[in-house]
Amino acid sequence: MNWDRFFDIPSDLQHSWLGLVGLHLREALLPVLAGLLISLPLAQLCVRFRWLYPPVLWVTTVLYAVPSLAFFVLLIDYTGQTELTVMIPLTVYSLVVLVPAIVDGVRSVPQETLAAATAMGFGPVRRYVQVQLPIAVPAIIAGLRVATVSSISLVSVGALIGNQGALGNMINDANIYNRPELALNAVLSMAVLAILADALLVAVRVLLTPWMPRRSRPTTKADRPEPAAAALEDAAR
Repeated sequence: MNWDRFFDIPSDLQHSWLGLVGLHLREALLPVLAGLLISLPLAQLCVRFRWLYPPVLWVTTVLYAVPSLAFFVLLIDYTGQTELTVMIPLTVYSLVVLVPAIVDGVRSVPQETLAAATAMGFGPVRRYVQVQLPIAVPAIIAGLRVATVSSISLVSVGALIGNQGALGNMINDANIYNRPELALNAVLSMAVLAILADALLVAVRVLLTPWMPRRSRPTTKADRPEPAAAALEDAAR
């Protein structure tokens, strides 16, 4: 293994190492964002109409079971060998994690909190956005963490359809040019990206949920407001 060529990226990849990292993040994070935007209203429909949740969960689970390569083959006639062919399956895969996470988080809101919000004049949309979603933040972030790490990993499969795998393309070139350091570079880079993305989401959760206990100092129940009360307080401002 030639360590001196660890960051020496073959010219056929048409990117530097930093360029591949940026491309990988784009192909991994945009599908998660799209999945979140789809999941938020879909989850609210599932909460409002309970009969809708089982079929939605069944459909997303079945789609998740479709191998990514088979998904690429189905899409390639319509989207070609492009980033979109990689990002559409990743968006679909994120739904199986995000929809249940949001539904469970929203359903955990106490009924008395919803009644109090209604008494304060909150309509369904405002109640969902300003009361239910803030209380559901820990569950939503937990789902986002799983979806994000999974997406960062799955982008590499795109190397099989015309070098659309970003960092995963280096694994393919490692075999072509007999350069194992490229494969090691790709694996370590994806692992670091996943760890950093996960840490960033944890930091976002800490910022958005000030009522949750911190490990740095012991707190008692009397020291922190209940999440439902905190959400109503913020919404009323």
